[in-house]
Amino acid sequence: MINRRSAIKLAGAALLGASIPLYARGKPLKVLILGGTGFIGPHFVDALQSSGHRVTLFNRGKRDPEAKLGVEQLLGDRNDNLDSLKGRDWDVVVDNSGYTPKQVELSTALLRQHAKHYIFISSIAVYDDFQDPPIDESHKLTAIGDMPTDKLGDGNYGALKVLCEAVVEKSFGKRANIIRPTYICGPGDFSDRFTYWPFRVAQGGEMLAPGTPDDPVQFIDVRDLADFVRVCAEKRVAGKFNLCTPPRWATMGKLLEASRRVTGADTRFAWATPAFLLEHKAIDADSMWASQEIPIWAPPSGPSLGHGLVASARAEAKGLTFRPLETTIRDTLEWQKKRPAEKQKLRSGLSPEREAELLKALKA
Repeated sequence: MINRRSAIKLAGAALLGASIPLYARGKPLKVLILGGTGFIGPHFVDALQSSGHRVTLFNRGKRDPEAKLGVEQLLGDRNDNLDSLKGRDWDVVVDNSGYTPKQVELSTALLRQHAKHYIFISSIAVYDDFQDPPIDESHKLTAIGDMPTDKLGDGNYGALKVLCEAVVEKSFGKRANIIRPTYICGPGDFSDRFTYWPFRVAQGGEMLAPGTPDDPVQFIDVRDLADFVRVCAEKRVAGKFNLCTPPRWATMGKLLEASRRVTGADTRFAWATPAFLLEHKAIDADSMWASQEIPIWAPPSGPSLGHGLVASARAEAKGLTFRPLETTIRDTLEWQKKRPAEKQKLRSGLSPEREAELLKALKA
């Protein structure tokens, strides 16, 4: 027989069990994050901790001298001082701060026998071009050439990521997981590339919009990226994965219209052709990437043909999910409002003066 007190205890236990996701009910993992501060690192920490995993950060302690409550922080330098990692074992390593092959060689050599799984955060910048879309994980990688490999700069970001991926695969083999995100957005994104669009829509009035409403754009909410990293850690997912919204899941028109709904602004969109934007030097004819003034979007032709058509099906099959576009917009704007006054002038997008100049030229 079960008395009333026992029944209450059982009910409470059932409710508690129901509130814990299935993936969190296994044995907690020991996870080492190489980095863990900045933009994406704290989201990784939140996703892993919320599932009961024990997180250790390794970094120089400059961005965030005091680690989050419950998170161990080991200090060192990826370039020449990994002493604090010696003699320790982890279930999973998440490397979101590897930019040169030397850095990754040092960490993989030390951790090869002390970690069961290695997740490396790379980039779609590893691809040589964006022709013949959709761009899947087997697409041709960029050539290394004679560019410097010992430091980041001079347009070698993608090539260095190619070399870093090769180091991880050679060292960890079938225990290696390579994640290639596109533009990462959401709360904490100090690049302002995604933020510019909803932020500008919120200002209202006539707004310059690039291309056509049907032009595809791609990005990944940092929290969806973090959730996928958690899934990969828990299920020991191996292989290479593009991380982005599916092709045509979002278009420039959908992004702007969703921003207008979320903000309630009276914004009117003035669509400018790629030819117009080229003529007025808002975009670069030879680039396959978006420009600083017109972020995220790139002409759906020429060098950037498949820029918004990167395949995400492989990651979706392993558990990648996407929160609603409106959620990303709303949360990003809420975060933006809380930034200091000096951060209200965004690093990406058109300045009000430049936009007024282009709108005047467009009307003419």
